[in-house]
Amino acid sequence: MVPVGVLKQPGNEGSLTREQRRVWFADGVLPNGDAAAESPKPPASSPAPSQSLAISTYSNKSCTPESSEAAHTPVAPVGSPVGSSLSLIPEDGLPPILISTGVKGGTGGHITDYAVEERPSEIVLMQQLEEGGPDPLVFVLNANLLAMVKLVNYVNRKCWYVTTKGMHAVGQAEVVILLQCLPDEKTVPKDIFTHFVQLYQEALSGNVLSHLSHSFFTQSFLGSKEHGGFLYISPSFQSLQDLLLPNPPYLFGILIQKWETPWAKVFPIRLMLRLGAEYRFYPCPLFSVRFRKPLFGETGHTIMNLLADFRNYQYTLPVVKGLVVDMEVRKTSIKIPSNRYNELMKAMNKSNEHVLAMGACFNDRADSHLVCVQNDDGNYQTQAISIHHQPRKVTGACFFVFSGALKASSGFLAKTSIVEDGVMIQITAETMDSLRQALRDMKDFTITCGKADQEENQELVHIQWTEDDHNFNKGVISPIDGKSMESITSVKIFHGSEFKANGKVIRWTEVFFLQSEDQPNGLSDPADHSRLTENVARAFCMALCPHLKLLKEDGMAKLGLRVTLDSDQVGYLAGSNGQPLLPQYLSDLDSALIPVIHSGACQLSEGPVVMELVFYILEIIS
Repeated sequence: MVPVGVLKQPGNEGSLTREQRRVWFADGVLPNGDAAAESPKPPASSPAPSQSLAISTYSNKSCTPESSEAAHTPVAPVGSPVGSSLSLIPEDGLPPILISTGVKGGTGGHITDYAVEERPSEIVLMQQLEEGGPDPLVFVLNANLLAMVKLVNYVNRKCWYVTTKGMHAVGQAEVVILLQCLPDEKTVPKDIFTHFVQLYQEALSGNVLSHLSHSFFTQSFLGSKEHGGFLYISPSFQSLQDLLLPNPPYLFGILIQKWETPWAKVFPIRLMLRLGAEYRFYPCPLFSVRFRKPLFGETGHTIMNLLADFRNYQYTLPVVKGLVVDMEVRKTSIKIPSNRYNELMKAMNKSNEHVLAMGACFNDRADSHLVCVQNDDGNYQTQAISIHHQPRKVTGACFFVFSGALKASSGFLAKTSIVEDGVMIQITAETMDSLRQALRDMKDFTITCGKADQEENQELVHIQWTEDDHNFNKGVISPIDGKSMESITSVKIFHGSEFKANGKVIRWTEVFFLQSEDQPNGLSDPADHSRLTENVARAFCMALCPHLKLLKEDGMAKLGLRVTLDSDQVGYLAGSNGQPLLPQYLSDLDSALIPVIHSGACQLSEGPVVMELVFYILEIIS
């Protein structure tokens, strides 16, 4: 631990207690209405959670007009004020909190002084939360991870609002939990903090969360052994009004019961929509309710027993990203994005020759969705939920099954029916062969269902290849200049380049393959460039090693490096918080990067390549 001097509070000559240690922040400028639109501007002395807040030890950002990222950036001449353990959550009591202690001048503009208060009083904190000021309480879970806590009124329910800050630096989406309060609740739900630290640790070893993934508890959680874990959701139609959201990407965690965990593992979309039906939110609620009755019991007789393994969880229904099922009057369309051909082939080649079954994604172009409800006697029934006050035209389904056992002698060309929350299409073996061939050839295919001699009662099933799926990296922006990274292919890097110096570590966390004129969809195969990107990342980290402490103190903990390789143009751009890096860092970068980039350009086999690498500077945690 670095000893620090006594800190004077403004207007109060008494020194801070021994339990408070010193930290600094620099207040950046709010971007032109960008972040301000997301959240009202807090008083200068308080951390605004939609913005990035950070101690000398936290990943943080500041802003310029180009960047809707965050404003408070730390300037901290002290070492990590909280030590290097993975978890600062005590057995009894709460983790340390950050408290503002006034403003002073400094290199980064106005600097807000923060102190870390160890073992804060829960009674005092509960009073602050109940008073409901504009700012959340900020708990320090470890030197790189914060939890923001507030009491909010969300859809007429009083809820705990708990969100992480610092997950992005380990390749993880930030996590938001909205937990409905119990009547007269007097304690902070700190089990959530412990779970956040577990998620952080998992992310370090490459296990990260995504939409419809889950994390499970190994012991009693929030007062019950019946609580099984969280199901994670990217919000779609739900209200996010008045919530101080983290920078994207982020996921909401929804508390699920032990009995619901098999569905979270095997077929999570069914659980998500069933929660929506229960709480009357489309497609599902974002808040969590403790001690509720589970929505599923013993698995019993479901078509899923035939399609997935509920006993050992060895296999489940394959899901192709972006594939949706639209059901309209006498017409069902299975829509497959053209850029998901390889995924579809992989799923098809694994399937049994007589059955072709796949899970679908939530259909955000539909106005309603099939839901499967298990009633009290254990049987499964089909219902539908729809967007409030919208006429039902297109209903989404959660899976499709083609069964190739229909006899030609039956008089039916094909048969279609709704089963649970999906669609079953019975076809002849011959039609099955033609269907598989059409998919291999990436051709559309139509199946007529019904009797050959009764055209007026026939229904159609269309398999259609649609435009590419670009639904990723929503709201993500470049740390260099605020450029939008939406729909740009990226690869998360785990166990990549990582260099330590002065108690800090710089980690390469992601690479974006930017589009270029010759290749409208970015790179043909990102893997081709893995050696080049690894070499560039290593050179960047090594060049900045001597400067890690200074960069972090100046609030530049998230860095971007954009590299352009072209036969007639080779170069790079490095920046943080929407601004280029200062000249003092560039000479070291030039000597390290230019040779690597030139040798990469010589090996170019195809058109120009532009890629952006993202790095974070963190405290070393043991």
